[in-house]
Formats: sequence, structure tokens, C-alpha cells
Amino acid sequence: MNNVLESLKKITDEKNIFVNEPMKNHTTFRTGGLADILVIPETKEELVECLKLDTNKLIIGNGSNILVRDGGIRGLVIKTTKLNNIKVLEDNILEAEAGAYLSRIANIAKDNELTGFEFASGIPGTLGGAVSMNAGAYGGEMKDVIIETEYADYHGKLSKVTEHEFSYRKSFFSNKEYVILSSKIKLQKGNKEEIINVMKDLAKRRNGKQPISMASAGSTFKRPEGFFAGKLIEDSGLKGYTIGGAQVSTLHAGFIVNTGDATSADILNLISFVQSRVKEKFKVDLETEVKIIGEDI
Repeated sequence: MNNVLESLKKITDEKNIFVNEPMKNHTTFRTGGLADILVIPETKEELVECLKLDTNKLIIGNGSNILVRDGGIRGLVIKTTKLNNIKVLEDNILEAEAGAYLSRIANIAKDNELTGFEFASGIPGTLGGAVSMNAGAYGGEMKDVIIETEYADYHGKLSKVTEHEFSYRKSFFSNKEYVILSSKIKLQKGNKEEIINVMKDLAKRRNGKQPISMASAGSTFKRPEGFFAGKLIEDSGLKGYTIGGAQVSTLHAGFIVNTGDATSADILNLISFVQSRVKEKFKVDLETEVKIIGEDI
């Protein structure tokens, strides 16, 4: 990794490079072991140069939908959150870089009286991850608004796509070594007060039903066809069930939360326990929505 480190120093300022970096500082679960090297490029050009380095690479945004195992990550973690420029274009289109927070995009849309992105205003992630997994909430999904995405492969080659192949929590980018750089978001002209009211209503609903004050990665499980994961878990008697510092939320059983001192192993063990109990009781397989990465100790 010394060669990678020296190469990174030629690409970006040393303040953006971290060696043996605790991934708990970069995930909303607040768990995870050390990354060999983590870099936060400041521009698209820096990111593309990082992609050309000959080492294992992992791309993250806000870390709001990942669980890093306690053994950490070998190779290079590239964090996109400094790539956060947002432009207002003609025809009610916003163009945002991959590291822009969804909440900020929603606020800029609101300020420009553009409607259609309110559903994402409370999702704690960045645009790149949201497009990759077709994130959604309250009846809206990225597939409803994303019209074009620029991306790079792991050799730094740039491309664009307009056919995103969106489906439930999947897209053209799923399971591919492509890195989203920016996307264009097509919205509609709206009334600012109405947009504000919708965002306030969604925030009120979210605050009342989701454990937003606790460390988590949002909904832990995908919605099984014909069911709701949270209801299956609650009906299995697991609301509030705890392993170590990990707990099935007492507010919403679809969320596993870190009560303060959880390890990733605690969370993984609780995920497995929930899956086995729901399978035993309802014959339903729960698939994680959270991406589990890294190495065990």
C-alpha cells in the first residue's frame, strides 16, 4: 500500500488521505474496523485518478447503507462526499455530483420551486448511492426523476447512461465496477409553499415512526414480495430484541440500531437471528437492504 499512498499524494492534498482509518467514523451504523487507506477526493478529476490506482477499491458516500465488518477493509476506500456541486439547468433539471446529500438537493429544488424530489428530503445518503440502489421513500424512487448519469469504470474511463434499468433497490450500476460521478434530475415547476408543506409532513411522519436519533443504516431488510419486513419481525416477537449493543428498534422493527457500543459482529448476529426467526415462523426469506462489506476479525 506504500505505492498507493505515494501515488495518492500526487493526486490530492495530504489532508484528504487517511491511513488505518476507522470506518466507524464513516458509516451511520458507527461500527466497522480499519481501512488500509481512505481518501476523500475534492474533484471529479481527482476521483478518476484514484480509480486508476492498482489496488482493491471501495467507493462510499455517507456510509448510510453499509455495514463494515470489524476486521475492516483491505485496499483503498474512496469517499465521494466532497464531490457535492449542484447546478440548476434549463427545463426544470438539476445536475448534482455523486457526493451531494439528498437533503441538500431537495432544499435546492425547493428554493427553485421545483417539485418531485420531496420524497428524498429525509433520506440520509448521497446521490451516487441513491441512484445505484434506486433509493426511495414515501412513494417516490430515483427512477422517477433521474434522466442521465455520468460514470467512470475502475480504469477511469468516462461514460454516460440514460437507460438506468431501475427496479426495486437495483439499477444499471448494481454489482458492476462503475462509479457514479453525477446525475441529471428532471423535476417539475411547483409552488414553494406546497413543496415546504410536503417536506414538513414527510419529516413529521419519519420522526414519528423511525429511530432517526439512533445509529443505524435505515431499513435493514428489503421488502419481501407481499409482506412488510418490519411487520414480520414485530409479529415474530422481536421488537426490542438485543444482541450485544445491537437492537431491533422499539420504534420500527424494520430497523436494527446501535444502542451505543455495538460491534459489527453484534449487528450481523442480530441480522442472522432475525432472518432465521422470520423464516421459521412465516417461511419468508428476509434479504438485507444494507450492504455488508469488509473482513471479519
